[in-house]
Amino acid sequence: MSPMTGGQALIAALAAHGVDTIFGIPGTHNLAAYAAMPAYGITHVSTRHEQGAGYAADGYARSSGRPGVVVTTTGPAILNAAAAAAQSYSDSVPVLFISPGMPLRHPGRGNGLLHEIKNQGAALDAVVAYSHRVTSVAEIPLAVAQAFAFMGTGRPRPVHLEVPLDLLDEVAEISIVPPVAAGLLGAPPAAVAAAAAALSAGQRPLVLVGGGASRAADQVKAVAEALGAPVLATTNGKGILPEDHELAVGAGLQHPSVMAAVGDADIVLAIGTELAPSDWWLGLPSLEGKLVRIDIDATAISTNAVPSHGLVGDSAAVLESLMMHLAAGSDDPNRTAIKRTAALREGFTADARAEGGPWLEIVAAIEAALPRDAIVAGDSAMACYYGALSNLPLHRPNAFLYPTGVGTLGYGLPAGIGAKVANPDAPVLVLQGDGGIMFTIAELATAAELGIALPIVVVDNGGYGEIHNEMVDRGSPVHSVALGHPDFPALARSMGCHGVAVANADELAAGIKVALDSDRPTLLHIREHSRASEGMG
Repeated sequence: MSPMTGGQALIAALAAHGVDTIFGIPGTHNLAAYAAMPAYGITHVSTRHEQGAGYAADGYARSSGRPGVVVTTTGPAILNAAAAAAQSYSDSVPVLFISPGMPLRHPGRGNGLLHEIKNQGAALDAVVAYSHRVTSVAEIPLAVAQAFAFMGTGRPRPVHLEVPLDLLDEVAEISIVPPVAAGLLGAPPAAVAAAAAALSAGQRPLVLVGGGASRAADQVKAVAEALGAPVLATTNGKGILPEDHELAVGAGLQHPSVMAAVGDADIVLAIGTELAPSDWWLGLPSLEGKLVRIDIDATAISTNAVPSHGLVGDSAAVLESLMMHLAAGSDDPNRTAIKRTAALREGFTADARAEGGPWLEIVAAIEAALPRDAIVAGDSAMACYYGALSNLPLHRPNAFLYPTGVGTLGYGLPAGIGAKVANPDAPVLVLQGDGGIMFTIAELATAAELGIALPIVVVDNGGYGEIHNEMVDRGSPVHSVALGHPDFPALARSMGCHGVAVANADELAAGIKVALDSDRPTLLHIREHSRASEGMG
């Protein structure tokens, strides 16, 4: 035990759990924590808005597999991060949000203290897995250890830790609680054997892979090959099986061809996916009597679809157990599975190209410029969910960082920053719409300050294109969606980035290649030619 302030105890506990990077903004109430960071080798990334800090930590966590950490000050600061916290919860991303709170003996009904919020913890508890307020300096290391144990066991979701501001400067004798090594949870052997028998009996198997399988890429590949099963990926499952693998159909489940493929399959293995409406835009097809489902979350096993065989456990561990019961697949390059996958891929590609038509040249330019190990941080923009999701091949788990469930705007840029911080040697590209990037445009300054080589492709249709189209389709008056055409390259240059306007796909591809080796971020602005852009002028 040694005497520490609450701020020192907090940072020491984080360092003991392997944290070396924190995203956030210092403020009056959290300075004791900031004072301790240099002594523990913490790198702090100062974003320009707390929502940006949350998205950056999310991108850091998704791309690295390590929990992201956000430190804000009290009240409005942590509320600014709440949208990012909700996104992390929706997509099962482990991010620890830390903020000071009102003093221990603060009047219950308030007295107007700076940054006072009626019930800060309740606000965060509504959007994360849990919000916990410590009540002593000695409890801080335990609360940190409990948060990391929670995020590392079962379904990973964000946590909020509140430290009363007076405790951050209070001194107490502290013992740091060491990390707990959580074992991989496997399903009961009898249940695995029964599921394996059902899968082996199938004549037309199909695999659906989601973000919950991102740490089981090798096992997904082995099981798919053993079954001879084509693989379809959700948005968050994109890249878990490299998209040029002979059994990969594609990512994105919103296509008519996907509905047909699921209908034709006689057994479906769903790994780490909620089977959620945010992926199944046309509605979830019937899986009755033919669904084998693997999920770390027991409550999710029967959500949206009830499986005939439900296996609760870590995807990698359960798939390893399944492999013990499955025969190895044929090495014949002309085997039926490859032919069946090719036929499914042909239909999938036709659907994807029809849906993504206005963005195909842009996506092709990005594909031509990116190395195989690239990470793309996207936003809730048509260029992403119509264009890149099903038309841009990616080849590594968590290669497509995208705000799937909650669907926040402004995610792409800060998430790309977080991914680049976590993976400094990996090529990272941001793909944004012109409307969404304005939500977090200030993070261009953060990226510039970091001096990272980060291409930021802004696809401009003049406003909120999706909403424009929905207004038209409803027969409603069209208004409040046109945002004009800001000079994005000049804005980027004003914040210390390179800024380039490109006129066509060839210029975009060339610009991305240069940007990947640049001395700073590069914003590449290109106009979109689509129904929405024509409507908004």
